[in-house]
Amino acid sequence: MKKISGILICTVLGVVFSVAMALAQDVKKGEAVYKKACKGCHGADGTPKASLAKTLKIDMKDLKDPAVQAMSDADIKKWVTDGQGKMKAVKSVKGSAADDVAAYVKSMKK
Repeated sequence: MKKISGILICTVLGVVFSVAMALAQDVKKGEAVYKKACKGCHGADGTPKASLAKTLKIDMKDLKDPAVQAMSDADIKKWVTDGQGKMKAVKSVKGSAADDVAAYVKSMKK
């Protein structure tokens, strides 16, 4: 019984570690995509560029804002791929890259 419990614990820990590593890779990939496709408007750390917001006469949320952080990954991905309000869809970010950007945005918590 102890041997089975030990094997089960090791298996569960292995799965948890693998999932954590996969998520870390997604965030890292998302950061690279974000720097190329999003940073120009949303800033390197998720703080919107004030001059752009003023020019466009919009209120851009800081991506570290709790309201943004409370959004689901699917909603963030939808904003990136479909656009929202005056934000146009980011055509260069599709599929898994959009998932990676969503993971990166979620890692920006205050």
